[in-house]
Amino acid sequence: MKAIRVHAFGEPKALQLDTVADPKPAPGQVLVKVQAVGINPVETYIRAGQYAKLPDLPYTPGHDAAGTVAAVGEGVDRVAVGDRVYVAGTLSGAYAEMTLADQSKVHPLPDSISFQQGAGIGVPYTTAYHALFQRGHGIAGETVLIHGATGGVGIAALQLAKAAGLTVIATGGTEAGRALLADQGADVVLDHRDPKHMDAALAATGGRGVDVILEMVADANLGVDLPALAHGGRVVVIGSRGDVEINARNLMQRRAQVLGAALALVTPEEYRSAHAAIGAGLRNGSLKPVIARELKLEQAAEAHVSVMEPGARGKIVLVP
Repeated sequence: MKAIRVHAFGEPKALQLDTVADPKPAPGQVLVKVQAVGINPVETYIRAGQYAKLPDLPYTPGHDAAGTVAAVGEGVDRVAVGDRVYVAGTLSGAYAEMTLADQSKVHPLPDSISFQQGAGIGVPYTTAYHALFQRGHGIAGETVLIHGATGGVGIAALQLAKAAGLTVIATGGTEAGRALLADQGADVVLDHRDPKHMDAALAATGGRGVDVILEMVADANLGVDLPALAHGGRVVVIGSRGDVEINARNLMQRRAQVLGAALALVTPEEYRSAHAAIGAGLRNGSLKPVIARELKLEQAAEAHVSVMEPGARGKIVLVP
């Protein structure tokens, strides 16, 4: 089969198209014929060698894929050969024509969701659900502010929040991105390049403050997030690229919290709960990944450049 392989950590050109043997499922494992692959920013950090835990070389990148079940190992009872599935965590890497996964990471894909959309579920929707509900404890009737909501995680969080009855304030850095957020149902859409956008967010709550903030770039925003919180408000940090200085009084005066969310630390119980909810949302139509760009498998290097550029409007996927 064809697969993208990394033989040495480095620039995007390190992503090379190779021919490798088809994986074979062991007991409890599922082999999936890949129809689409989701690209996630974390995969660029790993490829560059700038991640805490690096795979042994050579390796095939990728966490998320969608396709049909090609074969199953002994003891697999969650899926059967021919089933449409999405994969949220692989054993052999997703950037390939075939991928191997533990059966616990393979989930039914409704007919209403395309393979390209299915490839956009794993990292974005698991991260968004974990941050919003399992860490941020968002509940119906509250207000959530999603910073940089036009990417995969942001759109997932917007859809999950709306489906759960929260009011959504979403920010985007481009006019096209903000139009997408409005189309996705955000109640208030703001330009995060406007230095007064947090004042506008506070005003949108009638001065009460925001209950939950999902923060993608904490080093840039955390200091200005805290004054916009309601009493008992929570900031959930999903991403940060450096140090940040805050005024701790803003936490004290609001009995507020800053919480971290890391997909790598999600427990098996949290994972199962998240995908039970995600599966329900896919089936009832409240969740539907947005695809921004579709590239061929051999264009993986181009995809790694694109996924790190500003102005995201959904997911980038590869099609073998």
